[in-house]
Amino acid sequence: MSGDALHTYEPADLDEMSPRQAVDAVTADIRDHHITVDGTGLFNAARHIGLLCHLAAGMAADVEYQLAPNIADLPPAEILGASAGHVGRAIAHYTQALAPLITLTTTAQNTLQQQLDSLDHHSRLRIHLDDARRALAAARTALEVPRTPAAASAPTPAPLPAPAIRRRA
Repeated sequence: MSGDALHTYEPADLDEMSPRQAVDAVTADIRDHHITVDGTGLFNAARHIGLLCHLAAGMAADVEYQLAPNIADLPPAEILGASAGHVGRAIAHYTQALAPLITLTTTAQNTLQQQLDSLDHHSRLRIHLDDARRALAAARTALEVPRTPAAASAPTPAPLPAPAIRRRA
C-alpha cells in the first residue's frame, strides 16, 4: 500500500468527527498500521492505544453532552455509552498485547528453542489484537442502531403489570 493510501490520524483529528466517523477513522488507522514484532510495531501499538483512549474520552464527553437538552446531532446517550464500553474493551486488549509484543521485540530468536518459546507470545499477541478488532467492530455496530426522530425523543412507556390470576379455594 502506498504512503498516500495509508490512513494516519492523530487524536485531534477525531475531535471534528461524528462518533461513527471517529470509530471508522481509528479502525482504518489500525488496519493500515500493522503491529509488527519490532520497534515500529511497538510504536504503532502505542499510537493505537492513544487513539483508542482519545476516542473513548470523546465518547464519554459526548454522553454527558447528550444528556443536556436540545442536542440533536449525537446518538442517544445509551448508544454512545454502549459504544464507549466496546472501545474500552479494545483499549484493554491493546494494553494486554503490550506484554507479549515487548517480549517478542526485545528477545533474540536466533535458536530453534528461542523460536519455539516465542510461539506462546505470538499466540497471545494475536489473540489480544483480534479481540481488540472485534471490540472496535462492536463499537461501530452499536452506533449503527437505527433511530427515528419520533423514537429518539419519545420516552419508552412503562410495561403494564401482568394481570393477577385468582384461583378459588
